[in-house]
Amino acid sequence: MIVWQEAHRLCLSVYQATKSFPSDERFGLISQMQRSSYSVPTNIAEGNGKKSWKEKAHFYETAHCSLEELSYQCMLARDLKYLSGETSETLDDHTQRVSYLLTRLRSSLPT
Repeated sequence: MIVWQEAHRLCLSVYQATKSFPSDERFGLISQMQRSSYSVPTNIAEGNGKKSWKEKAHFYETAHCSLEELSYQCMLARDLKYLSGETSETLDDHTQRVSYLLTRLRSSLPT
């Protein structure tokens, strides 16, 4: 699934970007951003394994919620000067791409 591949790449990018954060954020923003970022592909994968459309939709919705959390956390990290403008923009663009793909996936499910 392309959406899963893109979400996985986003997760890897978040892990890379948070390596340069201050060490006192290890149990704060770093941990939260990493958890949000791996929640997205994890929930997509779990949803893909479900048999019912309703269960699939639930996990895809959870993935989308985690993506929204990550979006805010990236903005916070930028405002705290933990992320450069360029890195922040790259993560934001990637987050928007995953959001678009996830929205398309969710809308393809029968209602």
